[in-house]
Amino acid sequence: MNLNTPKEVSWVAETLIASGFQAYLVGGCVRDILIGREPKDWDITTNAVPNEILELFPDSTYENAFGTVLVKIRNPKFENLNTLVEVTTFRKEGKYTDKRHPDEITFAKTIEEDLSRRDFTVNAMALNLKSEARSTKSETISNFEFRISHLVDPYGGQEDLKKDLIRAVGESDGRFQEDALRLMRAVRFAAQLGFQIEKETAEAIAKNAALLEVIAKERIRDEFINIVMSDANNANEKGSSSTSSETKSFSGAARGVQMLEDFGLLKFVLPELQEGLGCAQNLHHIYDVWEHSLRALDYAVLKHYSLEIRLASLLHDVGKPRTKRGEGKHATFHGHEIVGARMAKKILERLKFSNEITEKVVHLVRYHMFFYNTGEVSPAGVRRFLARVGVENIDALLQVREADRIGSGVPKARPYKIRHLLFMIDKVRRDPISPKMLKVNGEDVMKVLEIQPGPKVGWILSALMDEVLENPEENRIQNLESRIKELGRLSDDELRELAKRGREKIEGFEKNAEEGMKERHGV
Repeated sequence: MNLNTPKEVSWVAETLIASGFQAYLVGGCVRDILIGREPKDWDITTNAVPNEILELFPDSTYENAFGTVLVKIRNPKFENLNTLVEVTTFRKEGKYTDKRHPDEITFAKTIEEDLSRRDFTVNAMALNLKSEARSTKSETISNFEFRISHLVDPYGGQEDLKKDLIRAVGESDGRFQEDALRLMRAVRFAAQLGFQIEKETAEAIAKNAALLEVIAKERIRDEFINIVMSDANNANEKGSSSTSSETKSFSGAARGVQMLEDFGLLKFVLPELQEGLGCAQNLHHIYDVWEHSLRALDYAVLKHYSLEIRLASLLHDVGKPRTKRGEGKHATFHGHEIVGARMAKKILERLKFSNEITEKVVHLVRYHMFFYNTGEVSPAGVRRFLARVGVENIDALLQVREADRIGSGVPKARPYKIRHLLFMIDKVRRDPISPKMLKVNGEDVMKVLEIQPGPKVGWILSALMDEVLENPEENRIQNLESRIKELGRLSDDELRELAKRGREKIEGFEKNAEEGMKERHGV
């Protein structure tokens, strides 16, 4: 079996071998090679200690306690200049007193010792790399090729790959008590690969779930992202005898979130989502809030949508349980999008998501409940809708709406009225919908009225914006300057009230028509 390793990885391994050291591919790249997937990361482990690695690759970095040297590739023969290859010395780990980090790390002598510290059998394999013929660093690498001469597999990882199993290395309880993040990593690998979790390992996850409380939120966030970004696979055929039967109906990310709940992990990651369990909806929904949310996420995964869209699809109805009024087919959830946006903000901030991701997801949750019925909303209403949600967010908002609809069990992601809304958006897209698009600005207001900066300037601009949203033809400098003079004669209270009404119109998106539709649809 030939390895199609990147040239820079081959060069680093060959340099180690030519200098009398061992070189192994290890971890996830070995697993991916054996199941026919393209590895994302190529990790090399060796018996050379960091100082010896630095001697071979002087232009490298070693600034950690884990024996990992970042080898900088600056060989002009390679296309990927200035890339980094991780080379780590065989190592052993001491006890994990804090359930997060080993108390001490020492270098090991053999690859078997190194593999004994790893989390799961499918990640505890190594490929011994040897060249077809001995070479030196000065040799041309274009004809050089590695072969798998020996698979080091002391824990039966290859057999577990054939059985589609995630199994802990050694004693399951101890493995999770060493590093509690492995509880989530087990779910992540099962979701990504479509594997089952072996029975004893599954029982140990459930037993030790509470250990997740000691893990830093940033580490939990990263694993949660990996789960949410797990794409569809054949997990729905394989299922998992160790988890809920509901899991079998989902694939990838949705299956992963279901498994977090099945193993008792979700309450330490996203407890707000659990509130949807058993929360029945109304005559417009055939699933409870929990299953609806997972089905919405599942659709976002099948469409290969971005992280922000997947998170918004999962969280778009997180506010429903707290806003539910009544039971049965006439239950209502008034304002759940507002409550849900606040909850989503707290969730994402707690998990240390970036401000950019948080703001995007919160905005999508807040406005996912937009309504549009052909003939009920005017072009001015569409312009106010765009002013409210932002033209740049339309595509994302429609993707969340699609996930919401399919998650509700309806057959069409985009019905006629949504297609008509897109037509209307295209029609008014070039019209002014934000203060930046007005032909005048704050300086113009101050110049015309001969006033200093203050709230009066903002009130006048808001009033002008409302008028232009109603009639884009009013957006002419001569007309606007005339209106500035007229508005300048009003009292502060009158201007404040005008600005307030303009904001309410934008927020309302033809509010009376929208509220009527909400009542009819019971949302």
